Amino acid sequence: MRARRASILFCWMILGPSLAAQRTAQLVQQEIRQAEKEVPQLAEVLQLKGGMTVADVGSGGGAMSLVLSRYVGESGRVYTTDIRPEMLAEIRGLVARERLANVTVLEGAPRSTNLPDACCDAIFMRDVYHHLTSPAEINQSLLAALKPGGRLAIIDFEPEQGSKVPDDVPANRGGHGVTPTLVVDEVVAGGLTYVRTIPKWPSWDERARLFLALFRKP
Repeated sequence: MRARRASILFCWMILGPSLAAQRTAQLVQQEIRQAEKEVPQLAEVLQLKGGMTVADVGSGGGAMSLVLSRYVGESGRVYTTDIRPEMLAEIRGLVARERLANVTVLEGAPRSTNLPDACCDAIFMRDVYHHLTSPAEINQSLLAALKPGGRLAIIDFEPEQGSKVPDDVPANRGGHGVTPTLVVDEVVAGGLTYVRTIPKWPSWDERARLFLALFRKP
């Protein structure tokens, strides 16, 4: 997934002064700057405030989680998750290096976020939904993890013509990606209320190929 390229870069930077790390340091900083630009708009959409709890599900190397930890402040909480051991190692390294006391790292699963029940004021998944092999189960898990009135943002991209659906992903995706309509249908079926779709995300990026679908727990 595109945003997860940053995960490898974070790992190289954290693990030491290798030649690879030196060559990719500039790219790492670009990913951090991208997150710093995107998080304020995301926080506005999710109605985040200091002291709230937000989850970054499928966070890769944790760039968004890093910026969000500063945004919600010491009294807030960021849950950051991934299902891959190598990504979890990178995230933990980042959390330790940056001394992020308000960040909790969790291992997710194909059918569950493994977030605590009613823990979150908001949750988002960036460049993740189209990889889900069990979207119905994940949507139930997202519903359970949100507090009443909590918001969910699904950020993803539409399938490219002629692209192949990833292995084990539902065949109705129509290629590598997922349509906003399908996301809305599946998440609403899971119990959340549809709010709106932002067709170009982030809106300030003229080259943006992502969309954001927003939901709310009743």
